[in-house]
Amino acid sequence: MTTQPVTDWAPRAQRLADLLVAHGDVHHPAWRSAVAGVPRHIFVPAAYQQDGIGTWQPVDVTSPSGLDLVYTPTTFITAVVDGGTHQEAVSSSTKPDLMLRMLEALDVHDGHKVLEIGTGTGYNAALLSHRLGANLVFSVDIDPELVHSARNRLHTIGFRPTLVSADGAGGLPEHAPFDRIIATCSVPAVPWAWAEQLRVGGKILVDVKVAREAGNLVLLHRHPDRLEGRFTARWGSFMAMRHHHDDTSASPHPRSEGTRRRTTTIPPHPWWDHRLVWLLAQFQGLPADVHIGMHLDPDTRKPTASFLSTPDGSWVAVSLTGSQGQYDVLEGGPTALWDSLERAHQVWLAHEQPEWTRLGLTVTPQRQRLWIDTPAGTSWSLPPRSQNRTGSTLGDLKPRPTISGRPASMSM
Repeated sequence: MTTQPVTDWAPRAQRLADLLVAHGDVHHPAWRSAVAGVPRHIFVPAAYQQDGIGTWQPVDVTSPSGLDLVYTPTTFITAVVDGGTHQEAVSSSTKPDLMLRMLEALDVHDGHKVLEIGTGTGYNAALLSHRLGANLVFSVDIDPELVHSARNRLHTIGFRPTLVSADGAGGLPEHAPFDRIIATCSVPAVPWAWAEQLRVGGKILVDVKVAREAGNLVLLHRHPDRLEGRFTARWGSFMAMRHHHDDTSASPHPRSEGTRRRTTTIPPHPWWDHRLVWLLAQFQGLPADVHIGMHLDPDTRKPTASFLSTPDGSWVAVSLTGSQGQYDVLEGGPTALWDSLERAHQVWLAHEQPEWTRLGLTVTPQRQRLWIDTPAGTSWSLPPRSQNRTGSTLGDLKPRPTISGRPASMSM
């Protein structure tokens, strides 16, 4: 990629700011000014897009066409690794429209001291520094190299917020208290340390995902004894928070005994097209460490069925094509996984098909509860299981282990 300096970014940044205002993502003039005043290309040092055959190709973000893309509401893949049979995206730059919706929802005011959990490329810290002044902005990330790079980018444009390399779950107690906390990573439950570092009356905006794709952004208010608030109307998602003790569990091996066939009326991949039901399913007996994915046709490489599997060898495949609202189900192993989805759907129907804003969360030092309509209403404790690491795999409809990237076929 070229490293020629960019001098014509300002008109593009202004157009991006105007576009976010036109789309209703930005309302406050200070945030509009921040988008227009922060050179986003500095925070997209590398970018990749897929070509026609699915290969990630680098984008020259300093070229006219590359800059045009940078200054749009686009998520950029910023790092890829060789997965052997395929390339895998491992890092991205968050869409500006999502970030600005979150910053506006956080209700930041002049003089507020803000903690960001998840430094990333540094772009969000730059927006906050432009809005508040860098002396009021604090950011933490577990990756020392990432923090170092973000700090250099911020210094390049004259911002010197406090950036620290540490496990974000602990916050930054040495710099507390804060008026606002924003987490640009997902967590299965809200660390109480964050509440302890937030002033009473302050707010936290965090992506709570009790399992992969199972949750949403929630805006929590600090009360003397608890955090409490509702989920946002529009769904958003971030990469999971990393910790020093993280490990990687192996993909489950589907077991062959007890293969069963039936039909279902539940959409075949609710983690993508019925996310609220997918969240409720986590409290309806779905086992821990569920892997989600798709079965691919071995010839066309196009998805034909959704796939769930668990460490006990249970698995289920649901055809993506149905007839008269019925989808074919093929499942095996000791646990009937799809039953949890069907029970969750019944809960959703029984509560008159709630949208996200009817769901809320209460966090105390002893307990965290998901609830519908009011804290005194129907509720479930978080986390629904003691271990909640999830993965994403390409599943194999046959009840045997999948060769990576080359799942076998099976008619349904």
